[in-house]
Amino acid sequence: MERRVSHPDLSRVAVVGTSGSGKTSLARRLADSLGATHVELDAIHWGPGWSELPADELREAVAREIASDRWIVDGNYGRVRDMVWARATAVIWLNYPFHTVFSRAVARTARRVATGEEIFSGNRETFRAGFLSTDSIPWWVVKTFRSRRREYRQLFEGDSYPELAFIEFRRPREADEFLQRLSPGAR
Repeated sequence: MERRVSHPDLSRVAVVGTSGSGKTSLARRLADSLGATHVELDAIHWGPGWSELPADELREAVAREIASDRWIVDGNYGRVRDMVWARATAVIWLNYPFHTVFSRAVARTARRVATGEEIFSGNRETFRAGFLSTDSIPWWVVKTFRSRRREYRQLFEGDSYPELAFIEFRRPREADEFLQRLSPGAR
């Protein structure tokens, strides 16, 4: 469901949603379609050994990434939202049902554990961290799903960012159809 404008400017887009909703996948596909740079906030935030970049360094790194005129950023980092959304022309919210998001998070974690896939900065998910820890992504989805949904509903319905086009997808099919509608003329 698109909000506020029918033909949004997609030159600088923030993609948000609960962990496991598919933010990075959609952002990559959108960046490819639009010839824009893809910026993954998780890849900036997490260093080797799952170390977190200090807030001031995160803000500096993100500022460098969003200084250009064409980008697609994915992530939910409140510490940089003010910067990203101030430069963005549109925000896409992947507001999918819990069962969709949770099943995606479990499947993605299982795949990463099974394959030993490097995520970023040499980090890999382990069975223990991925499924037995209260800090695992599936548990994070359980803990944050409702609060994240309330937070983004308030942001989308509020008037803090009147210049932004807000686009909400409630099903993965809607996001796929949106990407299919993009053409060179949409750039």
